[in-house]
Amino acid sequence: MEVTVGDVAMPGDIIKDISTHNTKDKIILGPGLRRDGEVIVASKAGVLRKGQSATYYIDSYQKRYIPNRGENVVGIVTQKVGDIFKVDIAASEQAGLSYMAFEGASKRNRPDVQVGDVVFAKLLVASKDMEPELVCVDSLGKKGKLGVLSSDGMLFTCSFSLVRKILNPECPLFKMLGKEQAYDLAVGMNGRVWIKARSVHETIAVANAILAAEYTALSEMNSLCNRIAKMLLQQR
Repeated sequence: MEVTVGDVAMPGDIIKDISTHNTKDKIILGPGLRRDGEVIVASKAGVLRKGQSATYYIDSYQKRYIPNRGENVVGIVTQKVGDIFKVDIAASEQAGLSYMAFEGASKRNRPDVQVGDVVFAKLLVASKDMEPELVCVDSLGKKGKLGVLSSDGMLFTCSFSLVRKILNPECPLFKMLGKEQAYDLAVGMNGRVWIKARSVHETIAVANAILAAEYTALSEMNSLCNRIAKMLLQQR
């Protein structure tokens, strides 16, 4: 059976929109899609979606994260084995994070990473035959927003579909929330969100707004943010 963007796909269905017979443009296959000869087929059940830069993926409900190279994740350091930190990224196996994968790290200048720390990192290696590998720097060796997150923040989990929704450039949630209160945020594609605002009340309020956005239409985001703002004013 052939399916297009917006249709429900089942394993084995042919993705008509990105068949090699229909387009010569460069495409990126996301989770749930694989190449079978000259066609692209679905490898799991869900709704076919199209993201930015001709990225296609299957949007489905799942509890376990499947690592994908290049994605940003929020992980928890569980142990140190030699020069490697083991990080829980909510996948079937833990990921490795070398102490050299931090900006300015050297044998004499080791990063201050402890068991229990929350890190925002990028997947450098993600293969079914290899252990996932993380880095906390970009291609230029700069950390940017990656690295160890403050212990004063709040970490919570949400669905993968919500993560994709709030990271969509068309979603106005973060821009509207930023007009009312300041906060720091790290959203991982593995369904984990870290947030830190000026107070505990504001942190919880922003977290509740993010969770409520899962069942809120984009056109109703303004009303959601206004309700959060009024609640914060009452608590001050």
